[in-house]
Parts: sequence; structure tokens; C-alpha cells
Amino acid sequence: MYICIIIPAHNEQQYLRDCLDSFVSQIQPPNELIVVDDSSSDNTFQIASEFADSHSWIKVLKHNSFDEHRPGAKVVKAFNHGLKHASEYDLIGKFDADIILPPNYFEQMRNHFQSDWKLGICSGLLHIKKNGKWIYENIADKSHVRGPIKLYHKACFNKIGGLREGVGWDTVDVLLAQYHDFHVKTDTQLKVKHLRPTGHGYSTKNYRSKGIALYKMRYDLPLAKIALLKMAWQAKNTRLYLQAVFAYLGAWLKQEPRFVTKEEGKFIRKLRWKGALKKLKINNLNER
Repeated sequence: MYICIIIPAHNEQQYLRDCLDSFVSQIQPPNELIVVDDSSSDNTFQIASEFADSHSWIKVLKHNSFDEHRPGAKVVKAFNHGLKHASEYDLIGKFDADIILPPNYFEQMRNHFQSDWKLGICSGLLHIKKNGKWIYENIADKSHVRGPIKLYHKACFNKIGGLREGVGWDTVDVLLAQYHDFHVKTDTQLKVKHLRPTGHGYSTKNYRSKGIALYKMRYDLPLAKIALLKMAWQAKNTRLYLQAVFAYLGAWLKQEPRFVTKEEGKFIRKLRWKGALKKLKINNLNER
């Protein structure tokens, strides 16, 4: 299966070399790797170019987005720029530049997709370094396919309409994949090192964007509050919860455009409520 990976990279010189080393050290490397230097002011382009000079399957592109400040939109626009230059592929991935892959990552990804013809999205699990040890980055269930390291089957990618330009793109894609009856999978044995933990440097603007993203995914207000409360609890900042809720309400008052149709939204709400009630039931059983 022909694999194309696109890495949008903005000022990633601190991590990019280790990341690309893990790509070239793969047992079965991807067929094509496109690094999109997105208006970097450091040595990101030079580092990526060194690898491209030594490996014919690596390309480096430049993308200018100096005026783009919307969280989520910037990275997806850079990804879409790389996608325009991609060769034909069976599996496509948007990976981050601050990860280190295990040597068998793409070998296992190929195995998973070849063994399940309905598999639409697949990833390993992200781990962060804490007290000298690499531990699971516990910001989501282990069943959640993570945005920085996921692969899409071309049929699924086309069916969901590619990636949405905004915060929440790496949640709505999984929900839409399930709406279209594709399977999603995480391989818990594939431990990927995440050099910069998720949420590092998150601002108030990021959390407001999360509230807007939930509106665009057609979460109802109670469901959105549950999701935002979880995010604020993880950030240990209740103020962020209020700001995100107000952002959700603001988007509702302005009737901003949605990410999904009414029918897709109905499916998403049903799926999310089912998951929330299931967790509540499990927690109640554990407390007895």
C-alpha cells in the first residue's frame, strides 16, 4: 500500500531532525514524505532539505501563511498545500514534526489496513516523557486515534471530505469516518514519543476555538459542557471552561457555518452521548 505522509512544520528545528531520523529508520518507510515549511523563521527548511538531499522519497515545500492566526486552520492549510503536490497514494497521513516513531510503525500500519478492508483511520499511541520515563499521554481514551500520527485510507479520506480548517479537525474526522461506516483503530503496542506534550503553550484563544469547534460539530450545549469541563479539568483551569462555553454560545448566536450536516450532527450527538453514558455507568460500577 502506497503511503504518503505530510508534515506541516512551523519553527520545528528543535524536534525535526529526531522526527525525520525516525522516518528514515523505518523497516518499511512511507513511499513519500512531504515536509511543508510553513513560514518558519528558524532552520526548519534547511534541516528538512538535508534529509531530502539524501532520500529521494522526501520532498520539502514552502508555504506562506504569515497572516493566518486561527488555531487549527493554519496547520490544515499547510497540509492541503502539501496534498496538492502528493503522488498517488492508498494511505495518507498528516503527522506532526515533534514525534519519534518506533521502527515498525508503517509496517504495522500497512498490516492493519490490509487485514481490515473497512478500516478508515488508524494510529499508534502517543507517550510523553515524565520523570525520566515515557508514559502514555493521558488526554483521551486509548481508543482515540491521535491527530499527530494517524493514517487515513484514501476511500475514507475522500468520503469525509478531507480535513476541516479549524480546531477540532482531528475529532470530526473520526466521527465522520464512523458515520460513513468505516472502522477506526489504535494499536496500543505502537508507542510514539511525543517530544512536546499536547496543550503546551495553549492560550485562551485556543480554548475559545475549542468551544466554537464543538458548535461546528453540532454538539448540543449539555454535551459541549461535558467535553469542555473535561478539557478544563485536564488543564487545571476552570476559567478556560467558562471562556470556551461563552465561545460556543457566541458561535450559536452568530449562526456560524458548521463542519457537518444536520444528519451527520444527529449521528455525532447520538454517538457521543452513548459514549458519555457508558463511561458514567462504568464509573458508577467501579465506585460500588
